Amino acid sequence: MAPSTPGIRLLPNAITVLAMSAGLSAVQFAIVGMWGAAIGAIAAAALLDGLDGRIARLLDATSKMGAELDSLADAISFGVAPALVIYIWRFEGDRGGWVVALIFAVCMVLRLARFNTLLDVEQPPYAKEFFVGVPAPAGGLLLLLPLIVEEQFGGPTRSGWWENPYVVAVWTIGVALLLVSRIPTLSVKSVKVPPRAVAPMLVLVALLGAAIITYPLVALISAMVLYLGHLPYSVRRSLWLAKHPEAWDVPAADRRAIRRAHGVANRRLGLHQPLRGRVAGAALRVARLPRRNGVDPTRYAVEAGSRRRNWRKLGLRRDQPPKNGSQD
Repeated sequence: MAPSTPGIRLLPNAITVLAMSAGLSAVQFAIVGMWGAAIGAIAAAALLDGLDGRIARLLDATSKMGAELDSLADAISFGVAPALVIYIWRFEGDRGGWVVALIFAVCMVLRLARFNTLLDVEQPPYAKEFFVGVPAPAGGLLLLLPLIVEEQFGGPTRSGWWENPYVVAVWTIGVALLLVSRIPTLSVKSVKVPPRAVAPMLVLVALLGAAIITYPLVALISAMVLYLGHLPYSVRRSLWLAKHPEAWDVPAADRRAIRRAHGVANRRLGLHQPLRGRVAGAALRVARLPRRNGVDPTRYAVEAGSRRRNWRKLGLRRDQPPKNGSQD
């Protein structure tokens, strides 16, 4: 590919600056009480943040300055701006609330610093499919979830538990811990759509766009809940890939085949999960058996079990007496 012109190289950085401006505008909207506009500004910043890097790679306009500018813009748009919005909305004038807002902003900066350092660390091939911790745009939107719920379901005469200052403080600290955690989260960049699923995916995108336009806050709430719900699956997938190097560089269909093959092999080897409840129940029933002539009832249970196993080894079954009591 031919080297890009200076004008083309400026485009990704211009989008990054627009994202940063949108994040800072959210603070101004919060100051004047326009909470819906503040939420929309952070969402617009997240959308622009997802575009600048892709456009830079498509146009071969990546640069060291662009990478540094992107990190600084993320720290402002998804760290400082959401923290100030939440502080103005629920903690204004409260020293404890200011500490909570500071914790979130600091954790966001630490998360971005760790992300930059991991770029220079050699990692296994499957690691590119995951982020370490919750990424910055998702963290900024997750922090605003109580405000989004309040805007959708609250009102002047109706309030909910989600707007309680203590609940908001716990939520803010929880999201901050997710930012700096080591939990693997799926990267959208690694999602590949097979050719036969392109048409259904386009229909789904159209429906999603209609939902966002018609019910924007409900769509945001649903997206945040689904994102939180995917965390257990992401952790399970990361652990499975770490144990199966043969699946690192193969398509998704081949990974499913490898998973099924391992499942069949485990069944053939007799590797089943322990019979927790049934074993405990059987032991309890044996313990409740009456003693016969002063002999421990477990002796009869062990002897009966061994006799049944011996009959099964020979491929025979014990004759059972007829139910009506008659003899053949």
